[in-house]
Amino acid sequence: MDRAQLADFLRTRREALQPEDVGLPRGPRRRTGGLRREEVAALAGMSADYYGRIEQQRGPAPSEQMLAALARALHLGLEERDHLFRLGGHPAPQRALREDHIAPGMMRILDRLSDTPAMVISRFGETLRQTRMAVALVGDETSFSGLARSVWFRWFTDPAARRLYPEEHHPRHGRIFAAQLRAAFAAAPQSRAGEIVGALLEASPEFAAIWAEHEVGLTHADRKTLLHPELGALDLYCQNLFDPDQLQTLLVFTAVPGSASYQKLQLLAAVS
Repeated sequence: MDRAQLADFLRTRREALQPEDVGLPRGPRRRTGGLRREEVAALAGMSADYYGRIEQQRGPAPSEQMLAALARALHLGLEERDHLFRLGGHPAPQRALREDHIAPGMMRILDRLSDTPAMVISRFGETLRQTRMAVALVGDETSFSGLARSVWFRWFTDPAARRLYPEEHHPRHGRIFAAQLRAAFAAAPQSRAGEIVGALLEASPEFAAIWAEHEVGLTHADRKTLLHPELGALDLYCQNLFDPDQLQTLLVFTAVPGSASYQKLQLLAAVS
């Protein structure tokens, strides 16, 4: 671990960012350029004291989890993230296996959607980051671990995963999720997609039956009906922005202005 270089690298990246770059308000009395230490700490989910000691070249060596959190908070590119890991005394993450890093451009777009339900999803159906409005709409989908991180796995193994959609839509969603998983599996059979397929074939007769039909190319409609425990049914449009380099998708939920669902989205801000 190179404490001096790590501290200097973090400081320069922190000072290169403005509050608007990470979805934070500037405030009328702000004098400092770049982000404050406590702002970076909050974005990374760590104490301001812990982050401050890193920049002051004190304290224990940060773990890989902490470095990954700092890379996300500072909107680092992949090369910068790898450099951060090496300075912290860890090998750079294997990009073929760790695909939870979101490109800075995608992060900037997501940070500007604070009043909109939006989320970034990996090619394995894993939600990597959500806006607060998205958490209020569909729940915290970043809290799962293991194979349950994937919505494809949860759909066929956890009944709670289906409460978001009307029951009459369940068969269609199951077939779409299986088709999406098949596409990911065909592209990278030795990846997590292969693990998910193997686990589901053992755990879910429903999945095994759908998988045997070899359906491909099924996609969700642009318009979905989602069920919220307090607001009821919402008819929402789903726009997707695909990042071909990271193989990630930014999913944004919107409603027709003036519609009942649009009014419910306005109430969702209060619910969140």
